Formats: sequence, C-alpha cells, structure tokens
Amino acid sequence: MQSFFTTGHAVDLVLAFMAVEAVVFVMMKRRALTVVLRILPGAVMMLALRAAMTGASWQWVAIWLTVSPPLHLADLRRRRLI
Repeated sequence: MQSFFTTGHAVDLVLAFMAVEAVVFVMMKRRALTVVLRILPGAVMMLALRAAMTGASWQWVAIWLTVSPPLHLADLRRRRLI
C-alpha cells in the first residue's frame, strides 16, 4: 500500500475518476468549457500533490500550485460569482 502512494498512483486514480466525471457531465449536455473550468483547478492541484508525493523538484510543485488559482478564478468569473 505504501508504494501505491509513493509512486503517485493514488493521485492517478483520483485523476481518472475526475476524467470520468468530466465525461459524464459532457454526456449530460453540460458545456465542455464549463466542465473543464470546474474540474481543471482541482486536477492541477492533484498534479501538485502527485509531484510532491513522488519526490519531484519543488519547482514542479510550485508551478502546479501557481497555475491553479487563475483557473479557479476563471471558473468563478464564468459563473459570474466575482
């Protein structure tokens, strides 16, 4: 079980579930851009977690964490919450 987490496969599993969720939403006639903007910030944060768990350099963790807030703000703006 320890290798499941240290190799980042736990995050891969969560990302796979997020991808399935996105496909289901698109099949339910949701706009693809809306689905992407809602799921992408979390997916990017999951990539930051995966980078940290697998021992990637701190720059990768920082890059993923830096990308997430603008994506989240784009989602909020599209929903007219800000």
